[in-house]
Amino acid sequence: MQHIESTANRVIDNVSTVIVGKQNAIELVVIALLSSGHVLIEDVPGVGKTTLAKSIARSLGLTFNRIQFTPDLLPSDVTGVTIFNQQTSEFEFRHGPVMSQIVLADEVNRATPKTQSALLEAMEENQTTVDGKTHALPEPFLVFATQNPIEYEGTFPLPEAQLDRFLLRVNLGYPDREHELKILGDRQREQPIDTVQPVIDANDIRSIQNAVQDVYVDELVYGYIVDIVRATRKHPDIYLGASPRASLGLFRSTQALAAIRGRGYVVPDDVKHLAESVIAHRIIVSPAARIRNIETRNIVFEILDSVPVPGASAT
Repeated sequence: MQHIESTANRVIDNVSTVIVGKQNAIELVVIALLSSGHVLIEDVPGVGKTTLAKSIARSLGLTFNRIQFTPDLLPSDVTGVTIFNQQTSEFEFRHGPVMSQIVLADEVNRATPKTQSALLEAMEENQTTVDGKTHALPEPFLVFATQNPIEYEGTFPLPEAQLDRFLLRVNLGYPDREHELKILGDRQREQPIDTVQPVIDANDIRSIQNAVQDVYVDELVYGYIVDIVRATRKHPDIYLGASPRASLGLFRSTQALAAIRGRGYVVPDDVKHLAESVIAHRIIVSPAARIRNIETRNIVFEILDSVPVPGASAT
């Protein structure tokens, strides 16, 4: 696990030269990378969502495409289109920007739900189907999507099926005064992202992703994960609870967190640390709870307080 820990720290340190004071957010993105999961970066404009995604992509040495989602973007603008070549008298497939190892879906919730759904097959099955023909995507394949809060004008809420395909939701938030001063100083003459160089390559990533799956998870931790997810389906303030995909996502991400921390086994604290990032965006609060301004993240924290931790003594 020392190799995974050192490699993850190299990536985190590399990105930290650009995204200042957001160590936890960067670690969450690296956890998603090691878990072969997709990331939804959600926050208000101007806090560095796109910069974080671009910095990660540059640190990995993978092919990278950015798709700027707008209301007039079509599904074919994402997946590609089949056209007729008059010279060869044959139909040819012109692949879209989704045919890349790292895809940045920038401001994904500014596109219509029809266009948003163009990513569904790619995110779940690592392939796209155009005009009845399936095209495999390169490996590793990761989607980093950014979105503004849905209360902002000109945005469309992501469909539940799409949200469920994101392993983690990351919120950056505003920097504190000290880090904001550093941001101004670092950008006086140049953009730090221009100096970011790859610290790992595709072979390293695939090797580490395979190694992370060997991290030991005890049956008690299995039960703890399942009990937390099942509690979301019974909570009175939740209209739609988390799916079994959430259980699997929490399981995989805790393995990656344990590996980053240099451990070959998962502990309950790993589950508690990642539960909100993995589960909160997958659940829908009831209308009555929405009127009371109850947020999904607070419900997840409430569930964590109520579900018994394996190995803890009763008080």
